[in-house]
Amino acid sequence: MAISLSVVLLLAIVLVVLFRSNSIKGGPAIVAILFGFFLASTGMAPSIQRFLNSIAETINGIKF
Repeated sequence: MAISLSVVLLLAIVLVVLFRSNSIKGGPAIVAILFGFFLASTGMAPSIQRFLNSIAETINGIKF
């Protein structure tokens, strides 16, 4: 849950920055939001979640 929330927050910040810098206009921003919303309700959502979790675990496992 914590990873999901932070990814959502990060993507929201990126979307706001793109929108404010005129890199993305209102229409495409709405399409991107709706695409993410509807993608989350498909059968691909668990696979995407597993992929993101594995990336997060890999990053967490890096020792400096």
